[in-house]
Amino acid sequence: MHDDRSITEQRLRRVLGERIRPAVRSGPVPLTVARWDVPGEPVPVAEALVARYTPCAAGDAWGPAWGTTWFKVTGTVPAGWAGRSVEAVLDLGFDRMMPGFQCEGLVHRADGSEVKGLNPYNDWVPVAGRAAGGERIEWYVEAAANPVLVEHRPTTEGDRLTSGDRPLYRLARMELAVFETEVWELVQDLDVLEGLMTQLGEDDARRHGILRAVASALDEVDLDDVPGTAAAARARLAGVLAAPAHASAHRISAVGHAHIDSAWLWPLRETVRKVSRTASNMVALMDGHPEFVFAMSQAQQFDWIKTHRPELFEQVKKKIADGQFVPVGGMWVESDTNMVGGEAMVRQFLYGKKFFLDEFGIDTQGVWLPDSFGYTAALPQIVRLAGNQWFLTQKICWSQTNRFPHHTFWWEGIDGSRVFTHFPPVDTYNSDLGGAQLAHAARNYREKGRGSRSLVPFGWGDGGGGPTREQLARARRLRDLEGSPRVEIERPDAFFAKARAEYEDAPVWAGELYLELHRGTYTSQAKTKQGNRRSESLLREAELWAATAAVRVPGFAYPYEDLERIWKTVLLHQFHDILPGSSIAWVHREARETYARVARELGALTQAAQSALAGEGARELVFNCAPHTRRGIPAGGADLPAAAPQPVTVEERHGGGHVLANGRLLVEVDGRGLIVSAYDLEQGREALAPGAAANLLQIHPDFPNMWDAWDVEAFYRNQVTDLDGLDTLEVTGSGPDACTVTVTRSFGSSAVSQTITLRAGAKTVDLVTEVDWHETEKFLKAAFPLDVKAERTSSETQFGHVQRATHTNTSWEAARFEICAHRWIHAEEPGWGVALLNDSTYGHDVTRDIRPDGGQTTTVRLSLLRAPRYPDPETDQGRHTLRYRLAPGATLGDAVREGHALNLPERTLRGAGPVEPLVAVDEDAVVVESVKLAEDRSGDVVVRLYESRGGRARALLTPGFPVEAATETDLLERPLPPTAAGAPTPAGAIPLHLRPFQIVTLRLHRPEA
Repeated sequence: MHDDRSITEQRLRRVLGERIRPAVRSGPVPLTVARWDVPGEPVPVAEALVARYTPCAAGDAWGPAWGTTWFKVTGTVPAGWAGRSVEAVLDLGFDRMMPGFQCEGLVHRADGSEVKGLNPYNDWVPVAGRAAGGERIEWYVEAAANPVLVEHRPTTEGDRLTSGDRPLYRLARMELAVFETEVWELVQDLDVLEGLMTQLGEDDARRHGILRAVASALDEVDLDDVPGTAAAARARLAGVLAAPAHASAHRISAVGHAHIDSAWLWPLRETVRKVSRTASNMVALMDGHPEFVFAMSQAQQFDWIKTHRPELFEQVKKKIADGQFVPVGGMWVESDTNMVGGEAMVRQFLYGKKFFLDEFGIDTQGVWLPDSFGYTAALPQIVRLAGNQWFLTQKICWSQTNRFPHHTFWWEGIDGSRVFTHFPPVDTYNSDLGGAQLAHAARNYREKGRGSRSLVPFGWGDGGGGPTREQLARARRLRDLEGSPRVEIERPDAFFAKARAEYEDAPVWAGELYLELHRGTYTSQAKTKQGNRRSESLLREAELWAATAAVRVPGFAYPYEDLERIWKTVLLHQFHDILPGSSIAWVHREARETYARVARELGALTQAAQSALAGEGARELVFNCAPHTRRGIPAGGADLPAAAPQPVTVEERHGGGHVLANGRLLVEVDGRGLIVSAYDLEQGREALAPGAAANLLQIHPDFPNMWDAWDVEAFYRNQVTDLDGLDTLEVTGSGPDACTVTVTRSFGSSAVSQTITLRAGAKTVDLVTEVDWHETEKFLKAAFPLDVKAERTSSETQFGHVQRATHTNTSWEAARFEICAHRWIHAEEPGWGVALLNDSTYGHDVTRDIRPDGGQTTTVRLSLLRAPRYPDPETDQGRHTLRYRLAPGATLGDAVREGHALNLPERTLRGAGPVEPLVAVDEDAVVVESVKLAEDRSGDVVVRLYESRGGRARALLTPGFPVEAATETDLLERPLPPTAAGAPTPAGAIPLHLRPFQIVTLRLHRPEA
C-alpha cells in the first residue's frame, strides 16, 4: 500500500482547524455592550450593578494594567432558535496561548449572582436550558486587565504604583450563537484520535487503522454543511473509538485541578478574584458532568470564597457534599517548605485541616504540594502527625542534573517517619489530557513491573481556570481506548488507596527532596524573608507570654482571635511564590507593609502579657522567651540577669586593627576590618584557616539562564570580587559588657557598615552588616573559612537538622551547591566544631579545600543579598540590616541554643518580681517549640517540644501550674496513644523519652475552677 500518511494527517489538521472547529457555533448575532471603567481598586458587585455605563463595541480598547472594566451585555435570543442549544461568546481579547496570565472575567446575573468565569479556553456562557426564542439576556462581566508578565524580562508593570495607563486589551467577539452539539462532538473525536495516532509508532497497525478511519470520516464531511454531515462523519469513527485498551495498559487517575498561585505575577487581591472565577466554572461544569471530580487545595482560597462570594461558597459546599468538589492538601496555603519555621509548618496543617473540618466535616488525608521548590526532610513526620497518609508533588521533575529514581515510593524523614508519596510521571500539574502528555506519563513511569498506575492533575492552572468541557470529553473517550493508557476521573484518595494496595513495598527515599533548580529563592527578597522569620519569633513570644498570663493572672484574657488572625496572615505569606521572593513588586511591597503591621500587633500583645505578669514595681526584669536558660534567666521566665564572670577588653593589634577578648574568645580584626583570628581560649583552638579572613564580603555576577529571582547557577562562582577595601575602621563601643569595632566600605553603587561585637561571657562573635544596596544582577556573600575537617555540615531545619556532604563525589552532591539552613549551620570534626548563626538568612554554600600544610579549610558562606530584575526589577534595592554570629568551639547543642537566642532577643520591663516559667524542661536537648492555650478554648495548655540533636533524650517536663492530666496529641490537638510521655511523678512532673528528632505535643489539662 502506498504511504499517504502525511497527506491525511495534513488534511486532518487543516480541515479540523479551518472548517470543523469554526462550525461548532453557527448564526452569530451581536450582543449589545456597554462599559464602566472602575476608578481605582475593584468594587463590590452591588456597586457595579448601579453604575453608569456607556456604549462600546468589539474592537474597543480597555484596561490599563491592573484596572477593572465592567461590561453590561444584553441581547435577545432570535425566535427562530427555539429548541436549539444557544451560547454567548464573550471574548475580552484573549490570547489563546496564555490561560491564567492575562485578562479574565467573571459573569454575573442582574441580581449579582455568579454565572461563570471567562478565560481563553472558557469564553462561552450557556443560555439556560433549550432556548425558547425571544429570551432576554442581561449579564454583567467583571473584567480584570491583568498585564502579561511571563516574558522573563524586567518590567514596571508588576505594581500598580509604577504600571502604565495605556489600554492593554481590545474587546473581541460579544455575540450569541447556536451551539452545534454534533459538530462539537466530532471535534472531540478527531482531537482524541489525532493525539493518540501521533503518539503511536509508524509501524503500529493501530495507527494506520485510526488513519484510515479519519480519512473516511473526512470524506463524509461536507465543508459547506458541516453541521448537516457531522453525524455521518462520527459514524465512520465509532469503530476505532470503541476498541478497548490492552489489558496491560497504564492506568491513569485523572483529577481535575486548577493550581492557583496565591500570589505570583498578580497580587493577593487578584488571586481572590481568580479563585472565584475558577470555582464558579467548576461548579457549572459539575452541573452537567456528574462524573467530574475537581480537587482544590489551600484552605485560604476556600476562605476567600466564603468571605467575598458567600453565594458561590454555598454552591461549593453542596458540590463538596456531593463528592465532586474535593478539598485536598490540608494546609492553609501551598507553602514553601524549605524556609518555613517548624511551628509555622505545624500551623499550616492545624489551620488548614481545621478549616476543612469545621466547614465541610472533612479530615483531609493527603498533602498536595505540586509546585513548591523542594521539600524539607522534616516534612514526613509533620505530615503524619497531622493525620495525613500521603504526599504528592511533581516539581522534582524540574531538577536540572539528576533524574529522580522513583514515581511512587515511601519518603522517610529525619526522625524515621515515612509517608506514601507519588510524583505524577506526566510531569505537569496543568495537564490537558492530550495524547502527548498521556503517552509521556506511561513511558516515563518508573515503577513498571511493580506498579501500574499514576495520577494526572488536569486543568489550566498557575493563574487558574481549571478543567474544560473539552478535557472531560477527552477523558470519556480515553477511559478504555486501544493504544492509550486507561483514564478514569477519580478522587486523589482513591488513587492513593489503589496505588498503595498494589505497591505496599515501594522503595524508600530518605532525606530531603532537594530541587536542583530555583536555589536563588533561599535569598531573593531579603525583607520578605526577614519579615517571615521575625513574625514567627514574635508569634512564639506572644503565645508564650499570653498563655502564661492567662494561667497566672486572674482576668487576663488569652487573645485567641488576634493570634489566629495573625497566624493566618503569616501563613499566607509563606506561599511558595511569596516567601521565596519570586513574585512581582506589588506582592513584596504589600508583604513588607503587612509584616510591619504584624510586628506592631504582636509587640502590643506581648507587652500586655508581660506587663500583666511583671505587675507593679521598679525592679528591672529581663524576659527570656528562648527555650534555654541564658544569663541565669530560665527559659520562659523573667528575672535579673547574672553578671558576666569576666569583662571584655579591646587592644590595638600589631600591624593594624584591634584585638577583642573576654576570657572565652580572642578575636583579631586586622587593618582591613576583617576577622583574621577567632581563638577558642577554653579549648586552645583557632577557628579560622591559616592566612584566611572571615566576615569577608564577596560579590559575584548573578545572571542565571532564565529564572532570575528563582535561580543561581553554579557558574556564578567563576568570578568573585573580595570586598576588602576600607573606608573607616574604629572602635565604636568599649566597656566591660561589650566591645564593638565598626568597619565601613564602599563598592559599586553601594555602601556597607559592619559591626563586630564581643560580649562579656559570650562564646560568640556578634556581626551586623548594614548595606545600602544598589547593585544589579549581583550576589552578595559573607565568607567564613574555617580550619575544620568536616566531611559534612549540619543545617537546621524544622524540628532538627539535616546533614549534607562537603565533597562533590557524585552529581547529587555537586548539585547541592546552594543549600538552605534555618537559624544555624554547623561544621565539625570529632571533638570540635564551629557554628554560624543568623537571624533571617536562609541561603548558604559550603566548599572545602586542602591547604599546602595538609589541613582542610571548610568555607561556609551566607547568601546575603541578590539583585535579580525579574519579576521585580527593584529586588532588594535599598537598606538592609543583616545579623549573624560566629560561634567557635560550638557543639550541635550550642548551635541550637545560640540560634534561638539570636532570634529571640531578651525584653526588659520593670515589675514587682521574677516570673516563673509556665513549663520547664530539665534537658537542653529537648527544645520547647511552643506554649499556647488549646484551640478548643478549654483553657488547657498545649506544649510542643522535640529532640533537637539527633539522639535519644530523657527529660522531665515540670508544669508551673496544677495539671489534672497530660495527653499526647496530634498537631490538631486530638488524642494519640502515648509514645514519649510517661505517667506524672508524685510531684507532677511528666517524664519524657524521645527518639531522635521526635516531635511531641502534650495537652496539659487544667482542673476546672
